[in-house]
Amino acid sequence: MWPPGSEVSSTCPFNPNLFQELTMADVAFVVTTIAVFALVAFIAKGVSKL
Repeated sequence: MWPPGSEVSSTCPFNPNLFQELTMADVAFVVTTIAVFALVAFIAKGVSKL
């Protein structure tokens, strides 16, 4: 397939580094989303006390 010593493209779907990068991006997205909802809930709770 590839000549010896050549690098495999990072867009290869079987590249484990690409899979790890996508997994970390998914984790970061979920954590950020949860943090935003928690912040909105905290602000709403504070506003409701006014």
